Amino acid sequence: MKLKEWDQRYRSGQAAFDTPAPLVAKISAGLVPGRALDVACGAGRNAIYLARLGWRVKAMDGSAAAIETLSQRAGGSPIETAVVDLQQEPLLLDTGAWDLIVDSYYLQRDLFPLLMRALRPGGILIAIVHLGDPATPRRMVTGELRSMFEGWNILHYYEGAPTEACHRQPVAEIAARKPSHLLTSQELRTRTTP
Repeated sequence: MKLKEWDQRYRSGQAAFDTPAPLVAKISAGLVPGRALDVACGAGRNAIYLARLGWRVKAMDGSAAAIETLSQRAGGSPIETAVVDLQQEPLLLDTGAWDLIVDSYYLQRDLFPLLMRALRPGGILIAIVHLGDPATPRRMVTGELRSMFEGWNILHYYEGAPTEACHRQPVAEIAARKPSHLLTSQELRTRTTP
């Protein structure tokens, strides 16, 4: 779907859900709030939920209408927002800057390495994607999402029927904690420099 079509959906209210993704609620419930990044945040259901729990949240989406909707719905919750076309603009994220990263129902395979580096050691990445035919670029195949997190502590993994009524296609869900031994290049330089 093109950005203009997404803008129309957000302006019409068709894509504004009131509750966070169940996996985001489940995983964040036991965490001490820190810095959270919501990638392709849409109307902000996850970002708003996390901000209300005390997280310092940055939310980004390619749709300006989505960001406008998020800002209207935030009800005073402090959320930093950015309009970023993730397919056209390079995503500039500081290495090891985030305690929690959420990628809910947005699949762009080349983003995963960037998000993984942007997470601090011990931080958690939550991703939910649709499953489908290997020939469909906006779908992952069975086992693909889990294979990206080899060596990480998998807190949750699920493949199957969607866990939300607003989605009809099979999904893959993961919540994975970045191991502390996966140090950033900056940390490695600091540790090896006398």
